[in-house]
Amino acid sequence: MIGPDAAIAAGLADELQKGSIPVLGPIRAAGRLESSKSFAKQLMQELNLPTAPYRLAHSASEAKRILAAATYPIVLKADGLAAGKGVVVADTEREALEVIASWMDRGELGESGRTLVMEEFLRGEEASLLVLTDGERWMLFPPARDHKRAYDGDTGPNTGGMGACAPALEPNHEDALAIGRRIVDPLLAALRARGIAYRGILYLGLMLTPSGPMVLEINARFGDPEAQVVLPLLDEDVLPLFLRAAQGSLPADRHRTFLRHAGAAVCVVLAAAGYPKDTRTGQRIEGLSHARPHGIRFYCAGVDRRAGRFVTSGGRVLGVTARAETVKRAREAAYEAVSWIRFDGMHYRRDIAAPLQTGRTGT
Repeated sequence: MIGPDAAIAAGLADELQKGSIPVLGPIRAAGRLESSKSFAKQLMQELNLPTAPYRLAHSASEAKRILAAATYPIVLKADGLAAGKGVVVADTEREALEVIASWMDRGELGESGRTLVMEEFLRGEEASLLVLTDGERWMLFPPARDHKRAYDGDTGPNTGGMGACAPALEPNHEDALAIGRRIVDPLLAALRARGIAYRGILYLGLMLTPSGPMVLEINARFGDPEAQVVLPLLDEDVLPLFLRAAQGSLPADRHRTFLRHAGAAVCVVLAAAGYPKDTRTGQRIEGLSHARPHGIRFYCAGVDRRAGRFVTSGGRVLGVTARAETVKRAREAAYEAVSWIRFDGMHYRRDIAAPLQTGRTGT
């Protein structure tokens, strides 16, 4: 199983297949759905799939011309992989111009930011739908809800994710299957027509708007923190299904069904001071050895061990996940577990999975 987006973009699955090693992860050509946002948007447009209207800019001058007729907020996306830093929701022209200067003039995202996807801002509730597919047949994981803004109330800059819950209130199971038929089937068929078999996890980031679900982004792997709430809920041995997907032979009777799951889970991300911009690392982490009752998991992200001590080594430091019978109980357990952890500058959102969450991001 391939987790990192950079490994997919580098063609790891292609090389493993050459060695006859079963691999759950798309080949490089299929992974372009994530590694090239312009490719994904153009394909969705070709297939008439629901997604935000957009324009492409290949230079700073072209981007500025598009801005001259833009309405705000506007969503700016780096075309390539950017480690969770390639999406900005600009509320003003000044903010948008600073993004253009940073990415296109100064090259702060390297080649990833040389082409800009400029999207209309969407309003609604966010949801994440993860799909297991063998390139033709597919199954769904329970829908999840990600929280991408850095601060409470869906405010502040976009991040790679500050927490998640599953199952999400919306879409329900019936609606999720309808989204799969509307979006997944055409995408996989279009790739097959190009001689590309997509075998792996297909992640659909959605905005549930008043006019229906719209695709915000596509990832070619398990996204985090969604995976940290979805995987603990699985109530069957998934290894045989993962292997069958890797071999291109998911069982016909499981096509367009859900992986069996039970309960609910909430993940709260603990971030370092300054995240998602310049982060301070090397801070001692206390509490990782705290006794954890059943259902509590600590997922280490930006964590290192030096001289026998755990210290911070990245922006998103830790994912604290709790599983329980309901989202409410899982939320309470997750925040109790958060209280066991300490490090200098630690910050986290206090409204993950809170009732009546209203999505604002247009990522």
